[in-house]
Amino acid sequence: MILQLPSSNPVNLHIQAKLSILESTHIRRKCLSNLSYSSPSFFISNSHQPQYPISLSPPANQSVAAIVFGDGSESRLYPLTKRRSEGAIPIAANYRIIDAVVSNCINSNINKIYAITQYNSTSLNSHLSRAYNGQGLGRDGFVEVIAAYQSPEDQGWFQGTADAMRRCLWVLEEFPVSEFLILPGHHLYKMDYQKLIEAHRSSQADITIAALDYIKEPDPGFGLLKVNSENEVAEFILRSEKDPRIVTSVKSSRKLIDYANCKISSMGIYLVNRQVMTKLLETYFPKANDFGAEVIPGAISSGMKVQAYRFNGYWEDMRSISAFYEANMECIKRSNMGYNFCDRESPLYTMRRYLPPTTIRDADITDSVIGDGCIINNRGARSKEQ
Repeated sequence: MILQLPSSNPVNLHIQAKLSILESTHIRRKCLSNLSYSSPSFFISNSHQPQYPISLSPPANQSVAAIVFGDGSESRLYPLTKRRSEGAIPIAANYRIIDAVVSNCINSNINKIYAITQYNSTSLNSHLSRAYNGQGLGRDGFVEVIAAYQSPEDQGWFQGTADAMRRCLWVLEEFPVSEFLILPGHHLYKMDYQKLIEAHRSSQADITIAALDYIKEPDPGFGLLKVNSENEVAEFILRSEKDPRIVTSVKSSRKLIDYANCKISSMGIYLVNRQVMTKLLETYFPKANDFGAEVIPGAISSGMKVQAYRFNGYWEDMRSISAFYEANMECIKRSNMGYNFCDRESPLYTMRRYLPPTTIRDADITDSVIGDGCIINNRGARSKEQ
């Protein structure tokens, strides 16, 4: 069965042939698992790490699959998104924004990663398939791109994150994982997802929402969580991005341990039990389109156990040109306030571009990040030579 991609979203023939025939992936992975392990094709690119393949062997009992959304129909990053999706936007000379999220998964030993794409996805699909082609993630690991498609049962584009996951459940449920980790692909941060998973399982929650340990201004659009002393979500408050005057407030129907609560900001990151997600998407809210704005409030109001996992590190959601600019500028400052692209403990992965090293001739450079393949000259010195 060949899934037809929308005509308004052209993908090159190589990527289309690789990504659209989803039914063959299970057979292919079984064949790969019987072969001897080969060296990975993605590389670390930072000043403290050597440029050679890194061997990664996730634990055999890994039971979490990540679902990464690399784009959206509306973006505040235009015109950067005129021809590419948010996750495919270059950052810090060598990377794409989505590399941060995929690298978090790899560094957290999550080796089953699905990337759901749709709008302006040609560049993103190409990058993911070339940088993370299944090797280097363990014998059964992969980064599988699921491009928007149509079928006799489902016509048209994905209507939102919930609609996309509902229509892709037949692919997502291919492996017997216990939880799904839902991740926006345009955020810049470092997080050990294993700690999130441990907190989720120890609390026996149905859903765990990663949240900043403070209220971020302006409202990032993922809502505010009112939690009690056990970090159980008592209330979910969401302000509409299109019309800030519209506010949705949903309270939990569960009997909470106490009423001494505080507000924290949701990061739009959700860890959901496999059976719970299937019920939410197919049984409880079969018409819901957006997971964060519709399904999560519904789960809270219906009495499901929804926990908050507090995160106090650097996080930028890249929802504006100014936020993107500041994130780029932070990486050249001599402080630890921004995102560390040169972290030995949590390296950032990307696609190797086979470019020559940068050549610098008679130039005075300070506080800069320079990518491969550059030739930098002192213009004044060059004019004197001529």
